[in-house]
Amino acid sequence: MTLHTDWRSIPENARGTVAALGNFDGVHRGHVHLLHALRAARPDHPLSVVTFDPHPRELFRPQDPPCRLMLPAVRAQTLEEQGVSQVFQIPFDEDFSHLSAEAFVEDVLIRSFGVVHVACGADFAFGHRRTGNTARLETLLSSHGVGLTVVSQLSDEGGPISSSRIRRLLKEGYPERAAEELGRPWSIVGPVVQGDQRGRFLGFPTANIPLGQHLEPARGVYAVRVTLPDGRVFPGVANLGRRPTINDGQESRLEAHLFDFSENLYGKILSVALIALLREEKRFSGLDELKAQIAQDAQQARDLLGA
Repeated sequence: MTLHTDWRSIPENARGTVAALGNFDGVHRGHVHLLHALRAARPDHPLSVVTFDPHPRELFRPQDPPCRLMLPAVRAQTLEEQGVSQVFQIPFDEDFSHLSAEAFVEDVLIRSFGVVHVACGADFAFGHRRTGNTARLETLLSSHGVGLTVVSQLSDEGGPISSSRIRRLLKEGYPERAAEELGRPWSIVGPVVQGDQRGRFLGFPTANIPLGQHLEPARGVYAVRVTLPDGRVFPGVANLGRRPTINDGQESRLEAHLFDFSENLYGKILSVALIALLREEKRFSGLDELKAQIAQDAQQARDLLGA
């Protein structure tokens, strides 16, 4: 898979694909459904995705908390696993946000990417102030002999599967239900940074990972599975929150304790999958009470994960 981040400079050998349009945040089951529909419609051409970074919401509502289900590099890797050969990741900045619907099709999709067929969801909107819809997209594409497949949202008993619905489930503390929508457990991916080593003092050393641009899910203690850069996977228990008992509560962080593990992880990129919320964040009367609760949390996580 090749990732392109400059839409004005696309090599000739990357052109001529069929392209799925959207943010693809999370690459959930609905996104996979869209990709499968596009592949079925035009199996004769390589599969590509046209997406955006940052998420448009970050430009228009910068005061809001981070909303990403996954970071761009992880999104690209996950799309590759779905058979995507080219990802056209458009920088969504002030200038691009003012591009008209016509210019998006003419300058970006046709002239730069050279697409031969396009697919999108029924609610896809594009162009300055979202003035373009699927009907307008079909008209603009057809003038260049490019077809359009509009794909209905994939639904389950809870309704249409969407990134916003998955965000809500995570914020409400239901990682298992979010995993059903995603098709895999939701993970936070990031580097291990130096902490205050309080976990080691309490008998449970942790790998500290900043949330960064990830969505902040419900605060509390989770059973987790941690994937190392070499592919090894370890069960563990993690605290996600502001540590009200021993911290000033100014910054949320993820602190993961890997069971039966003693290697140095500083600087390494870990993927921490949230399997189940064991309990909500709470304040304890002191370190002894906290230490006893951590031991109880760890045993509960071991039991749940079969570790």
